[in-house]
Amino acid sequence: MKKNKKDTRWMVSVALMAAIVILLANTPLGMIQLPIIKATTVHIPVIVGAVILGPMAGAILGATFGVCSLISNTMAPTLLSFAFSPFLSTTGLAGVLKALWISVGCRIMIGVISGWLWILLKKVKLNSYVSLIITGFAGSMVNTVFVMGSIYFLFAQQYAEAKNVAVSAVFGLIMGTVTASGIPEAIAAAILVTALGKALLKVYQAAWRQPTKQAV
Repeated sequence: MKKNKKDTRWMVSVALMAAIVILLANTPLGMIQLPIIKATTVHIPVIVGAVILGPMAGAILGATFGVCSLISNTMAPTLLSFAFSPFLSTTGLAGVLKALWISVGCRIMIGVISGWLWILLKKVKLNSYVSLIITGFAGSMVNTVFVMGSIYFLFAQQYAEAKNVAVSAVFGLIMGTVTASGIPEAIAAAILVTALGKALLKVYQAAWRQPTKQAV
């Protein structure tokens, strides 16, 4: 009975966090449109969910984020949307699979890595505030590095054509994006994940410790 109660709470919690991801993904606060790419904050609830509910929940929330990204890039494409939407692929089945990896697979990795990193930091008994800061920063960088790194390795030629530069210049442009966009996003994520994570951990721990009421 207690296990079923806990499982139900876990599923409801994941559903609520997924609803937050979807809400953010469909508002200007979640995906900020830039000339070339969409800068996101949707990874923050993915990281928080992975911390509170575990790597499996993080993977589900990451997949939700990824599907929202895929839809957004399909419905409102930018110059780089070919890398995020399989429906805009110009390189056949290979391009479809590459786009699915970047839009969905890379986002799943945010939740998986954040969840396991949090577990590892708890095992080494690191201060919870420090652990949240590290997890928030690392989770955000996973998003940036995996996405931009995958674009470099899988779509370098198309990226160069979209930016109207030589292929040899792509690495520098990718690193520029990681530095100029990824690091500020990661710092913001570290702050927000720490603030939200600390508060929500207390709420969830208190709620899940409540004894199950026995039927009369």
